[in-house]
Amino acid sequence: MTSSPRVAILGGVRIPFCRNNTAYADIGNFGMAVKTLGALVEKFQLYGEELGEVAFGAVIKHASDWNLAREATLSSGLSPLTPGITTARACGTSLDNTLIIANKIAAGQIEAGIAGGADTTSDVPIVYSKALQQRLLNVNRQKTPLDKFKAAVRGFSFGELKPSFPGVAEPRTGMSMGDHCELMAKQWKISRGDQDQLALASHQKAAAAYARGFFKDLVVPFRGLERDGFLRPDSTLEKLATLKPAFDKSPSGTLTAGNSTGLSDGASAVLLASEPWIAARGLKAQAYITHARVAAVDFVKGEGLLMAPTIAVSRLLDAAGLTLQDFDFYEIHEAFAAQVLCTLRAWESAEYCKNRLGKDAPLGSIDPAKLNVNGSSLALGHPFAATGTRIVATLAKLLEEKGSGRGLISICTAGGMGVTAILERG
Repeated sequence: MTSSPRVAILGGVRIPFCRNNTAYADIGNFGMAVKTLGALVEKFQLYGEELGEVAFGAVIKHASDWNLAREATLSSGLSPLTPGITTARACGTSLDNTLIIANKIAAGQIEAGIAGGADTTSDVPIVYSKALQQRLLNVNRQKTPLDKFKAAVRGFSFGELKPSFPGVAEPRTGMSMGDHCELMAKQWKISRGDQDQLALASHQKAAAAYARGFFKDLVVPFRGLERDGFLRPDSTLEKLATLKPAFDKSPSGTLTAGNSTGLSDGASAVLLASEPWIAARGLKAQAYITHARVAAVDFVKGEGLLMAPTIAVSRLLDAAGLTLQDFDFYEIHEAFAAQVLCTLRAWESAEYCKNRLGKDAPLGSIDPAKLNVNGSSLALGHPFAATGTRIVATLAKLLEEKGSGRGLISICTAGGMGVTAILERG
């Protein structure tokens, strides 16, 4: 019996993330996906190359995006013989896609593939009433112009034209992710000041990373943008303190526009391959994906909606035979500053680790100097399906720069799920 081959991450690219209804408002997921995949093809000289799979996803998409991965692949410069699979797991989509490609490589099904995601909150599907949908379908079934006209106007009410816009509320609770995170912040006693401090640090670290050129080969200019539209290098705690609560608007509310991610547009992708495939092309691995776990919580019955990564990481550590402290870098997606802080506090809690994770002792603390060292979603933006491979590409490059080491990825998602992974080098 042979062991599975190592799965390498060669690198990634993304377009600058921007605020919704700005630079990318009119191009949608397909346009962003094509630009990003094309940039990755150019970076690794993959023109005409037949890869084993492109796994690419989007969370907010039109019905016409049903085959997004394949259609974008056909416009990317890759061989048209390259298959594509379109996926979605909310904010964990492109990390999940990384695992899809990695597992296929490890199983020997393919030699190389691309994982990624795109998301827009500018070009959203607008749905009309069920009555109008049925009316239009009935019109389409009619044979003559007169019958079509009669079907169109018979019993028509202007109320049928009222549109329904996509929402971010959880279908089973009716509460937004921010509302749920406010409950988590209260449960774990996370202060407004601590949230603002984490948000400020994210902006400062991201600005420093841009200044030292870290993102130069990771972010490709697009539509006049060269860096992310959310970055605020001049932010201060005093400025953040002036912002009003965005979800719980009472005096006890602590989540604001400054310590929560904004609605974003963007796309990202990474290239993964087996070692023989890399060697045959004279390429180099930045890092290797070695372990991954997903988990879910019962948020309907009271668990914190965004706490599933605490469970997934615990199981991940068990599978890898590691402790929480055995990492050089921690990339924890900053959906909200409060979510990151709740996660860290839960791992430090003996009660939580015993009762929820089944541990005899808490997982413990991490070195804050190793957390999101180049900033994260609060500073860079969070196009839902693009965040995972943004983080994978960032961590792989960090490990390459260091020469050796290990990094932990933790991403919370809507629906009470968490996706986690370990990258290693050397």
